[in-house]
Amino acid sequence: MKRSLAIALSLASGIVLSASAQTLPSPAAASAPAGPPKVAVIAFQVAVAQTNEGQRDFADLKKKFEPREQQLKTLSGEIDSLTKELQAKGATLTGTESTAREKSIDEKKKKLERDAQDARTDFQQAMGDIYNGLASKVYDVLSSYAEQQGYTLVLDEGRQGGAVLVASPSLDITKPVVDAYNVKSGVPAPPAAAAVAPKPAATAPKPASKAPPAAR
Repeated sequence: MKRSLAIALSLASGIVLSASAQTLPSPAAASAPAGPPKVAVIAFQVAVAQTNEGQRDFADLKKKFEPREQQLKTLSGEIDSLTKELQAKGATLTGTESTAREKSIDEKKKKLERDAQDARTDFQQAMGDIYNGLASKVYDVLSSYAEQQGYTLVLDEGRQGGAVLVASPSLDITKPVVDAYNVKSGVPAPPAAAAVAPKPAATAPKPASKAPPAAR
């Protein structure tokens, strides 16, 4: 039961994001003069998560699901209480009474599992919708930034199984792209206590549209 609750409570433990990233050729590549390529790297999924808009929207999503998390906690506590009561009074109950209580507990356990699964599914869908829309807009800013800076190739160092093994910090354009997006969006920075970037995770939904990660 604790395992089921732990899985359910992971909904609000923090926002997680992930993406199957790609090599990102800059629009400037087609018209770039001959010579050594100018290469940059970006942690694209982190960039999306660290934008002011991303932090705001994912924090709002977490708050939206807090009532469902509380419902799951309440149901789990009820199951634990009934289980302990049955164990304590089991010797004094008739066979019929014991069976009825065991059935009630089992039904509540099944409900908890169903509700937790529904909450996870709804949460991941909502998170994916937010990420897809935001990733597309961040990619537009990345594209413009790369062209302005003359980059002929941008690699996503955050991709799973990616080819970027070692890169100089001077090549990382994650923060400049985030800063450029924040200026364009006009969304103010969240309060310091809430300004925690979501952590990448392999199980989160993958963005679609023209953002660099592959479509779902």
